[in-house]
Amino acid sequence: MDLLSDAIVAMRTGRPHSTRAQRHGRWSVHHPSFAGAGFHVVLQGACKLIPEHGAPIELGMGDAVFLPHGSAHEMADGFSVPSADPPIAPLVSLTEAGADDRVQPDGGQSTVVMLCGAYLHDRARLHPLMGELPQVIHLPARVGRHPSLRGAIDLLGTELERRRPGTDAVLPSLLDALLVYMVRGWLDERPQGHEVTGWTAALRDPGVVAALDGIHGDPARPWTVEELGTRAGLSRAAFSRRFTALVGRPPLGYLTWWRMTLAAGLLRDSDVPLRAVAARVGYSSEFAFANAFKRGFGVAPGRYRKQALGRPGIGDRRANAAHRE
Repeated sequence: MDLLSDAIVAMRTGRPHSTRAQRHGRWSVHHPSFAGAGFHVVLQGACKLIPEHGAPIELGMGDAVFLPHGSAHEMADGFSVPSADPPIAPLVSLTEAGADDRVQPDGGQSTVVMLCGAYLHDRARLHPLMGELPQVIHLPARVGRHPSLRGAIDLLGTELERRRPGTDAVLPSLLDALLVYMVRGWLDERPQGHEVTGWTAALRDPGVVAALDGIHGDPARPWTVEELGTRAGLSRAAFSRRFTALVGRPPLGYLTWWRMTLAAGLLRDSDVPLRAVAARVGYSSEFAFANAFKRGFGVAPGRYRKQALGRPGIGDRRANAAHRE
């Protein structure tokens, strides 16, 4: 998997949520903050997003807006002022039912149709790349821009408008694709003068990318700083300084963090035995793995798995598979 895909996989838990919302007249809806990322795509009409902090963002047909950190915000028609007590609709509670969500305070005739959705995050293990994204990303509709994003939006809108056999299988994949394309859109269209730092800069550094590719491609390998520096084409000391400055952790510290992040995903989403999880992330001893995991998460891996199964949105894949059987 490439580094962007890994960053997204690292933060995701459970299944994404989405719906097609249709609103009329004068309306406003408040979406409180939540542990995840949200999006709105305008399919018809115009409206605005009012962030908790900052100026309103005018949205036209085809515009997409992405909230990587699940920030509180209000969606409203293009004329309404922020409401003191708007209806509350948590993005994370949206389902894939595809039913219209109507708000008609004054019976007006103007209509806005949107795709709205949410992705759940494990904020304790949020990937640094995702942590660098701004609170709100506005991707305006432009002819010839982001064709992949537009294609995913069209397909998702069609599936939510009219559910057909196979919709439940295709929706999660379409939502995953939409997430990737929105993040790509921001990486491709950062404003002029935007300072490139941290992971964004790391992805532009061939040497650091080579080392990260090695870690992500073979996390179980007993990497040394010297070996990673050789991949980067740098001396051990120069590589360690550059990697730490851009990634935010020393090379071996990042290797451990990534191993534990992969292990947590395996514990949440599979029934792989602990000894096999340990081996997949580079530990020949289940005891050594358990100690490393406890240092990172504060609980033993077995307890983490039990707790994850009891949390809403966690372990959904196994629950859904058991239900189908």
